[in-house]
Parts: sequence; C-alpha cells; structure tokens
Amino acid sequence: MDITLSQCFIAVDDHDKALAFYRDALGLEVRNDVGFEGMRWVTLGAPSQPDVDIVLEPPLADPNASSADREAMAELLAKGLLRGVIFRTADVDATFERVRAAGGEVLQEPVDQPYGVRDCAFRDPSGNMVRFTQPRGQ
Repeated sequence: MDITLSQCFIAVDDHDKALAFYRDALGLEVRNDVGFEGMRWVTLGAPSQPDVDIVLEPPLADPNASSADREAMAELLAKGLLRGVIFRTADVDATFERVRAAGGEVLQEPVDQPYGVRDCAFRDPSGNMVRFTQPRGQ
C-alpha cells in the first residue's frame, strides 16, 4: 500500500489574522479560499510541497453542530488545547528569527532536544501551537 499525506486541518477563529501568520510570516501560498453557509476554509501550502495542503477551518466546521458544541470548541481553541502543526526547516534559528520579527508569539526559543532535533515553537493568532524542527546534523 502506498499512501501519502494530502491535507491537514487547523482550526482558526479569524481567517484574516491566520493568513497574516501562515501566508505572510511563514511564506505559505494561498491555494484556495472558499466560503459556505457562513463558514470559510482557506487552503495554503509550501511551494516545495504542491501535493500537501493545510486547510484553515472554523473551530467546528459542521453547519449542523449545536451552539453548545460550537462554544465548547471555541473555548478549547482559545485555551490553545487544539493541535497545530509541525514544520521541518533546514535552519530553525533563521526560521525562528523570521517568525519572531513578523510578530509571532514565542512559546519556545530554539533548543536542542534529546530526541534528535533542534526546534522552536510559536502560538498562531488563534492559539494553536506551531513548531519548527530541524533534524540535528543538518
């Protein structure tokens, strides 16, 4: 069996602020921007990975969800309890400086981890943790 990653989803509460982070600070390209039933999905990706999409979606992208469920998801997002994404980079220190200079909220400065990577972390405008890793020896 041969499978590859096609899409991953990140919940955001403000697509325009998220675009300022993912497009402007990280350099991802916008591939699609779709609205449906009062919701919005923005698809982005790295130019070097044209077959992998990151979709910015509402915290609960289900038009039939109850208002209680929507509120619960919004609260989890606001607390930073939903998973974000981990990017690989060839130079974590340079990436850190670029994202910090663009106004990214620093969670962790670059550090060598005991499991073989050098990494750093930021919080996106919606509260998701976004990590950047560089395998040691690169």
